[in-house]
This record gives sequence, structure tokens and C-alpha cells, in this order.
Amino acid sequence: MLFRYNSAQDLNALESYINGLLGDTRVPSTQFEKGSVKVPAAELQETDDTIYLMLELPGLEAKDLDIQVTEDTVHISGERKSETKTQNNGTTKSEFYYGKFQRVIPLSARVENTNVTADYKNGILNLTLPKSEKEKNKVVKVNLEQTAA
Repeated sequence: MLFRYNSAQDLNALESYINGLLGDTRVPSTQFEKGSVKVPAAELQETDDTIYLMLELPGLEAKDLDIQVTEDTVHISGERKSETKTQNNGTTKSEFYYGKFQRVIPLSARVENTNVTADYKNGILNLTLPKSEKEKNKVVKVNLEQTAA
């Protein structure tokens, strides 16, 4: 049996397949693809007194974000809205992604959710989450039992 080899078509199929594989392993972003929602990338830093959370939210305005903090989680949701303008005889081409997203980030320590501060600039959301007094002063005494020798 003979098969006709079409190098351009096969190369495109291979490229699509590899892009599909790599697309599932990328760092989460605010992109939305074919019905599956990608979440914003996050970075957590922790000190003795505070947890710092930074989220990447390019293309969103502060009014499009909903941030809720409990004692042990941060809930962030929002929506990137489409504002495309029709050009070139009614045809618009866009590679931008629009839609809703939501992310819940569990925290490693309890925080004082009434004292959280937020800063949003250039698509980066910075949250400062002060740890609760119980967490800051948490000291556990370890007793060693002496064995008879």
C-alpha cells in the first residue's frame, strides 16, 4: 500500500499536536481557551508576620475584580470583557481571550482578613495579608522523655 506524504500538512499537524501538549503544561494565566478557563498566575511569599500574594491580571481594570479573603483562603474572580471594533468590511480577527475566571488560593496560616491591604497597578495585584496574632505567637514546646539507661 502506498501513502502520499504531504510534508507541509504533516508538519502543521505535528505542530498543532505539540502546541496542544505544551498548552496544558504552561503556567496558569488569565487566558481563556475553548471553554476551559485559565487562572491567573500567583506568587506567594511568607514572613513571620505576613503573607504576600501577587497575582498577574493583565488587561483587567480594578472594577472588574472581586477579591474576598477569609481567615485561610483568598478568592479572586473577574471578567475580561471584549471591546472589539469591527474593521475591514465587518471582519475582526483577534487572538485576545475574554471571559470569566475564578481562583481560590489556600493560605498556609490564618490571617487577619479585616486588615488586608491591596494594590493594583500595571496588571499586577499585590495583597498584604497580616497573620493573626495566634499564628505569630504560636510556639510549641517539645518535651523529651529520658529513657532509663
